Amino acid sequence: MSANHQNQTNTLKIDFQNEEFIRNPFPIYKNIREYDPVFRFLMPNGQYAWIITSFKEASKILNDSRFVTNYPVQHEVDDSNLPPHRAIISRNLLSVNPSDHRRLRRLVQKAFTPRMIERLRGRIEEITDELLEKVQHKGEMNLIEDFAFPLPIRVICEMLGVPVKDQFKFQEWSNHLMESVNNPTLSQQAEEATIAFVDYLQKLIEERRSHQQEDLISDLIKVEEEGDVLSEHELYALVFVLIIAGHETTVNLIGNGVLALLEFPEQMEKLINHPELIHSAIEEILRYNGPAEVSNVRWAIEDVPIGEKIIKKDEMVFIALSSANRDSNEFINPDKFDITREVNNHLAFGKGVHFCLGAPLARLEGEIAISELLRRMPNLRLKGDEDTLEWRHGMIIRGVKEIPIVF
Repeated sequence: MSANHQNQTNTLKIDFQNEEFIRNPFPIYKNIREYDPVFRFLMPNGQYAWIITSFKEASKILNDSRFVTNYPVQHEVDDSNLPPHRAIISRNLLSVNPSDHRRLRRLVQKAFTPRMIERLRGRIEEITDELLEKVQHKGEMNLIEDFAFPLPIRVICEMLGVPVKDQFKFQEWSNHLMESVNNPTLSQQAEEATIAFVDYLQKLIEERRSHQQEDLISDLIKVEEEGDVLSEHELYALVFVLIIAGHETTVNLIGNGVLALLEFPEQMEKLINHPELIHSAIEEILRYNGPAEVSNVRWAIEDVPIGEKIIKKDEMVFIALSSANRDSNEFINPDKFDITREVNNHLAFGKGVHFCLGAPLARLEGEIAISELLRRMPNLRLKGDEDTLEWRHGMIIRGVKEIPIVF
């Protein structure tokens, strides 16, 4: 069958909002991967798109400059007339194209190098101890609300210079934004959340202009005031993304990691008895059930042959990181959770120019959080039935809303 003919025929409908798929997408991804790893499908909104499910083709597209993240707005040279909440969507690190991405990334990259992140180890350990101490005597907690969320949000707020007291506003806004992805019914609440977030940032940044401190927002304001390097909209967009991405990844890394350890108790026992395995354990958590299910949407800027297909100019592409990380052509026994896995070249943080800036921070927070959790509470177990857990909607983030545990 020719590539062009296949482009026309593989147009089955995939419902990413289906509860069964949200709870456990891996069997469906496996079926698609085996049937057609470069698969054209019909989204619920009636638009056609491609989903890439194999490791080989996912890696290829993530590294290919012919696939960009904000093609529909790339011709808007001047975004100064856009409303601020629109501008931060088109001008943030996750959506700008390579030249702007490299420029913006350089402005914050120094704060997220492994060497700089390692300096935060002591503070992350302090916050971890404080949070676990608070619930230790209760014998139970909601892992997300009591631990997995407050740990990374406090760290990123302190780095940026954002009041920690506002952390639950960020959680609410972030939830609305993440769960609206590819779900038109939630677009209005996402719009309202973005407007509220930008209003908050405008007031915060205006106050910080008058009273600069030793924090990342103050550093970015200094850069913006020098002109040309960073526009006002880009300043808002950078802070916006750093707050959201700075906690979402770690929240779900911790949550999904604990669920994986509970699913494979022999692996949890192994990690408790051999805490030095935490580094490879975190990498296996990221591969087995990582916090990012699908990468940011990309568009082809020209016709591109991928495998036996041709992805045509202007067509939309989703890269299923969760599926690529379970590809048996790349990983031995991919559906087995093995914290001693040696070859683990997963795509949980993406690849190429958009490789996750916060990967070193998420890894360190995950290592400290899970190590200390198991040290203090080696008998932890799920309270209730795993089937009752509610998984978050939206295509980008993979995680559970609440995880009640007892210990």
